[in-house]
Amino acid sequence: MELFKISDSVDEVFEGRLILINKPIGWTSFQVVNKVRHKLTKFFKIKKLKVGHAGTLDPLANGLLIIATGKATKEIYKFQKMNKVYTGIFTFGSTTPSYDLETIPDKTFTYNHLSEKLIFEKSKDFIGVIDQKPPIFSALKKKGRRLYEYARAKQPIKIDSRKVEIKKFTINSIDLPSVSFEVECGKGTYIRSLANDFGVALKSGAHLSELERISIGNYKIENALEIGDFEKLI
Repeated sequence: MELFKISDSVDEVFEGRLILINKPIGWTSFQVVNKVRHKLTKFFKIKKLKVGHAGTLDPLANGLLIIATGKATKEIYKFQKMNKVYTGIFTFGSTTPSYDLETIPDKTFTYNHLSEKLIFEKSKDFIGVIDQKPPIFSALKKKGRRLYEYARAKQPIKIDSRKVEIKKFTINSIDLPSVSFEVECGKGTYIRSLANDFGVALKSGAHLSELERISIGNYKIENALEIGDFEKLI
């Protein structure tokens, strides 16, 4: 699938193009799709254009978002199956209901017992196919409703764990309570859940405080456009 170029014709955009965007913190993936659709329909003077993204990024995360146009939206499932690489920071000493900074800490823990050796050793337990429970604050559906709807209504709901694959889990640096990491994982993996589970495994608590997606398959963040640069291009 070809990347979008300013020289592309409207027919080529309808036929299908990919646009790599570096999603900024604070934007939803849906807002990025809307922005791209608005700019393209205005530029080509058309009323409608199918535009979608190949894998949601949480509002508090930044990084690579693959946008597909026209017939390429039918190929989105292929990109969703590709391995993804993330970098970020886990913060020990507290947990949050959303497993990240979308919600405020609800519990605090000691992390004085943590050592570099223990953190490195325990990270190895999360490499491979593991059972992972998605966060209650997520867009997954259960009984026809999004999980975050149950969370916001404070209604209990059983969340089943599922198999996910973590190809690599590298600890880049440790400056407690912060731990910098890089993770390569398969489809359906929640890095927020990994943060929470990692905290439990280390007999402490942890939440995700920073996250950036740096690649999806062979598509890299260094080739992505900032929103502002895309607007200037158009």
